[in-house]
Amino acid sequence: MMNSILIRAEDKNIWERRAPLTPEDVKEIITKSGAVVYLQNSDKRFFAASDYTAAGARVCEDMQPGDIILGIKEIPVEKLLNHKVYVLFSHTIKGQPANMPLLKRIIDSHSTLIDYERVIDAQKRRLIYFGNYAGDAGAIDILWLMGQYWQQKGINTPFNQYKQALNYQSVEEARRHLREIGARIKSEGLPDEISPVVIGILGYGNVSEGAQQILGSLPMERINPQRLKSLVESEPVDRHKVYLTIFKEEHLVKHKLDMPFQLQDYYQHPENYVSQFEQYLPYITILVNAIFWDSRYPRFVTWDGLKKLYQDHPRPKLCGIADITCDVEGSIECNVKTTDPGRPAYLCDPRTQTVTDGHQGDGIVLLAVDNLPAELARDASLFFSKQLKPFVPSLVNADFTAPLVEAHLAPELQRAVIVYQGRLTPDYEYLKQYIS
Repeated sequence: MMNSILIRAEDKNIWERRAPLTPEDVKEIITKSGAVVYLQNSDKRFFAASDYTAAGARVCEDMQPGDIILGIKEIPVEKLLNHKVYVLFSHTIKGQPANMPLLKRIIDSHSTLIDYERVIDAQKRRLIYFGNYAGDAGAIDILWLMGQYWQQKGINTPFNQYKQALNYQSVEEARRHLREIGARIKSEGLPDEISPVVIGILGYGNVSEGAQQILGSLPMERINPQRLKSLVESEPVDRHKVYLTIFKEEHLVKHKLDMPFQLQDYYQHPENYVSQFEQYLPYITILVNAIFWDSRYPRFVTWDGLKKLYQDHPRPKLCGIADITCDVEGSIECNVKTTDPGRPAYLCDPRTQTVTDGHQGDGIVLLAVDNLPAELARDASLFFSKQLKPFVPSLVNADFTAPLVEAHLAPELQRAVIVYQGRLTPDYEYLKQYIS
């Protein structure tokens, strides 16, 4: 018997407008497979319900009709139903405390949880993700925030004309506008007070590539991290460009015994490494964090490191941090809470180790939106749906009453099953310690 699909109404916040499947792809799925697709009614979703019904979907008010619940963000615990298959970003695989009640409820409900983040191929490459769009939105938003931040300090820059990502219809529209701003920078230059403007990105994966795509619309010179000190302290200042540097793992950490850096050794034995990144902080204007991190790894920016920066440099160069990976109290320790697109940033005061809501005042602006791709809802949904669509036939035809190895799930999906029929699967039994 074929499983029915339900596209749930996202309700994490009022800004979440994405959909896991677009109307066009729903039409193709129904036409080719004959699957029944339900659409839970929502007044926020970017795509209109009428577009889905025209594609053959059936509108409903709750999640009850669906066998397989397709979502994006976490589902409120009280809304979880029994004996369902939930497919979403659960944000549980690191044992995140905030989502352990969700994981426990899925177990108690004898349901199944498949996490997009763990849909990987044999080489462990992620196959379903929003990565590039998180980077796009993060880069757009931090430039917008910096324009506002500098403006209220009396520093007039072309960035004060830039907008938040959600105010652009597409990534291309945002890039077009930034190219216009870049043309002004190239002809008029940036103010002396903030020049040279240096943007540093931690990481080089999908998120980083998205940020680089946006920043590439500016007149840009790419430099190595080793050049930062001389660029800021001794080289002639060029106000007509911005500088971009990419930090890889060998720039971020060093071996405790001063042994040569080896990437695989770092991945396998992170406890043998300490952070060395904060030596670069005096030379960076905007920091973009786009690198994967979990608690096994050293922090890259600490409260103590920021305090030392303020002690050594009464007017520090560092103005803003876009923590796109958004691990609370993680690799960027001053990220003490997530934000949303309605109030996307707060100010960090390294001297008192406190934060203040908003982005106008004294301190370092921290962008900590945990669902940045939602600000580019159309583009992000189109991209995501194309990745998810090839796996839908496997979901529709799987036998979720059989043992997992006999359910006929695609191998990529089987690897992503965290809970099956109310029990943690072997690869995820380590989560028991976090649930308890």
